[in-house]
Amino acid sequence: MSTAPDAARQLLRHTVATVAYRGGKALRGAPESFASFKAGETSRAAEKILAHLGDLFDWAFSMASGDAAWHDSQPLNWNAEIERFFKALKKFDDYLATSEPLHAPVEKLFQGPVADALTHIGQIAMLRRLAGAPIRGENYFKADISSGRVGTDQPTPRREFD
Repeated sequence: MSTAPDAARQLLRHTVATVAYRGGKALRGAPESFASFKAGETSRAAEKILAHLGDLFDWAFSMASGDAAWHDSQPLNWNAEIERFFKALKKFDDYLATSEPLHAPVEKLFQGPVADALTHIGQIAMLRRLAGAPIRGENYFKADISSGRVGTDQPTPRREFD
């Protein structure tokens, strides 16, 4: 159990906000048919990757709050799964915003569920391109990302590439 230093906890919160920003961009405007799109016969469909993202942040919250549990969820419909993902992000971020102790080290929360989520958001972005519905590249250094902003309502990109 840890009362993580404020700086480490704040960096983790900023990373969660980054997941929300990048995830929002990868998910926003996807065509209805995208949920079932797969890169190949043996790969996971976009909806399964998105369900896994929700599972990752449910797991992150459970570890942080001291009741670690993993669940493999069956995908909901695409829009419901997007809502579930952002609710799980918010629940985890809300816990990080408190002074409650973390029951897992910040470094482990980052290297496990948070880093894995960034990988899977990249997979969804790549699948969007393969499905013929690409998202625009962006200079994320210039993006308006701030701790606590973890919902679907993300700011307009400041610098996208052509």
